[in-house]
Amino acid sequence: MKTKVFVARDNQIEEAELKEASAVIRSGGLVAFPTETVYGLGGDATNPEASRKIYAAKGRPSDNPLIVHIADFSQLEDIVAEVPQEARDLAEAFWPGPLTMILRKNEVIPYETTGGLDTVAIRMPSHPVARRFLQDSGCMIAAPSANISGRPSPTTAQHVWEDLQGKIEVLLDGGPVGIGIESTIVDLSEDQPMILRPGFITQEMLSQVLGQVGMDPGIASENSKKPPKAPGMRYRHYAPKADLTLVEGHMDQVIAKINALTGEAQVKGQSVGVLATAENQDAYIADHVIVIGQREDEAEIARHLFDVLRQFDTLGVDVIYSESFAAAGVGQAIMNRLLKAAGHKRIFV
Repeated sequence: MKTKVFVARDNQIEEAELKEASAVIRSGGLVAFPTETVYGLGGDATNPEASRKIYAAKGRPSDNPLIVHIADFSQLEDIVAEVPQEARDLAEAFWPGPLTMILRKNEVIPYETTGGLDTVAIRMPSHPVARRFLQDSGCMIAAPSANISGRPSPTTAQHVWEDLQGKIEVLLDGGPVGIGIESTIVDLSEDQPMILRPGFITQEMLSQVLGQVGMDPGIASENSKKPPKAPGMRYRHYAPKADLTLVEGHMDQVIAKINALTGEAQVKGQSVGVLATAENQDAYIADHVIVIGQREDEAEIARHLFDVLRQFDTLGVDVIYSESFAAAGVGQAIMNRLLKAAGHKRIFV
């Protein structure tokens, strides 16, 4: 299969190219497209075969549910058993935007899309290319991140091309994304609203709308026996090819520990990469130090995270050591992704 690339200029796709991409979706094919969070790998959410193609292209476990992207709130009403007031309130506050809600599904969305669950994950993206594509196709589009399963999520069209060229019909190139980490997922199918994946929409922001919002303990679990209700809850995600370890503690001690570990690895002949903030980049002795951003600018760090992990792949390092980040706000989402990428390997100093 030859993958066609259609480039958006000023967030606009040529009409003929948009029509071709929409026709691919309606016929059961796959189209990668930009959202404000990461690039998504899209197929018709109501078509079981399209969902099976998504799992096959990514090499994704079939019990890992897909997120259904919609263009209008009325489409949510079409696919769920009931729309609780909490969903209406969150949509009013955060849609279009980087928030996914989990609700009880009806028969419109097949189990192939929900990973066999009776719930469905839904979000309304704000990226102009995504919105126009959804509207033109007339479809609700199931779209996990457009990468090989387990790899760092794609934040540029080049990342998608590296992983999926020849496996999908069309790639809509909208340039680098704005947020860089996947949407916050909140489960509204149980008695208490519960965050299943942290993101740019924080627990504090959700609580301002709904009151008390919990944080599911499964977020930090690698060994849960229960089916994952949301993407990223069980399986290792976002991982670079090299072995990644987080080092956490007072910054002076973190730097000293990373340098000690670097020296040990270099004696063994290993190439070492360090994921660092700008304030500390000159303190490290590693072969490759990549700056992820200013420590006080969490949005910048989130935006660069997956690209930095992919840069280490390009450099071919053997091991990576990373600074840690705040456990609140957007920092919580950053640490969630880094811990998943590291297989929960971290050192406290």
